[in-house]
Amino acid sequence: MRFRSLLRLLSLFPLFLAACGDLPEPFLGNPGATARRLAVPDTPMLAVQPTSNALLSPQGDADFRARLAEGLQNAEIPTLARKPERTDWRLAVTASQAGDQVVPHYAIVDPSGHQQGTIDGPGVAAPGWSAGAPWVLTQAAKDAVPKVLSLMMSIRATRDRADPNSLMHRVAKVYVPEVSGAPGDGDTMLSKQIRAQLAQLGPLVQLTPEGADFTAKGEVLMTAVPKGQQRVEVTWTVTRPSGAFVGKVSQLNSVPAGSLNLYWGDVAVVVAQEAAGGIDTVVERFIGRDAPAPGAATTAGSPSGTPAARTAGSPTAQSATTPVARPGAPPVPAK
Repeated sequence: MRFRSLLRLLSLFPLFLAACGDLPEPFLGNPGATARRLAVPDTPMLAVQPTSNALLSPQGDADFRARLAEGLQNAEIPTLARKPERTDWRLAVTASQAGDQVVPHYAIVDPSGHQQGTIDGPGVAAPGWSAGAPWVLTQAAKDAVPKVLSLMMSIRATRDRADPNSLMHRVAKVYVPEVSGAPGDGDTMLSKQIRAQLAQLGPLVQLTPEGADFTAKGEVLMTAVPKGQQRVEVTWTVTRPSGAFVGKVSQLNSVPAGSLNLYWGDVAVVVAQEAAGGIDTVVERFIGRDAPAPGAATTAGSPSGTPAARTAGSPTAQSATTPVARPGAPPVPAK
């Protein structure tokens, strides 16, 4: 097999980073979870609690909380509009009026009832707000979501910096199972090389899942394309022990049909070198070591298990690295 020509092709493998869904994980605990970590309970929740002093009618309050919860759910934060349960983090909403404007105020409260941070939303028309006009409430919720996510990330960053046992202060442990889907010796060679290349970048690579902070699973898809070519798509999916999705690294290119049916050789080295960098970036972004703390939010204290958020972006047409938290799996600080 002519590895040189294949290497020239594979060295062009696109590798990109789509936004970090490194979502926050507003909640208690420890066992590995960005969107960031969690332990008790297994499925913590952010409750948009009934408002007080929000200048809204009961129906307007219910409508606004429902819109807020939906927006946060779409941003990968497990959220419900409900009276908080014992283990819930809470989003408390109040409002104040200044002339013909109403300014909503948002506070993140931990399960023990301690306020961890506050932020204000843009002013809205007072008559529309008080009347519970759907378009006013929808716009206010839309404006609030990114601000709440930023606040959650800031709280989480504060907690992680204060916690000597958080991933912010130690080497991440990554379980790398066998790659699957490659023809010939591809699975074996890619598994060997990705482990070696990733270990050089800093993470502690494991061959078993016990005690791992992340899992990086590689899958190969070979597809016949015109003109005697074969499309090679290599996808590396990074998850937390809970199964929460953290990010994805995708590589895509075409090679002469059948050229990888038997031996991958140095091709596996090239693929693994590029993929390892992407996986490491996903992990580091999730932990928060490569992202500046947002300056728009005000945080208080060092929560013992707090929310943090990451926004998820759209991958490009050919490939992407996408760290995010899976819906239903709350973002929690990474231990």
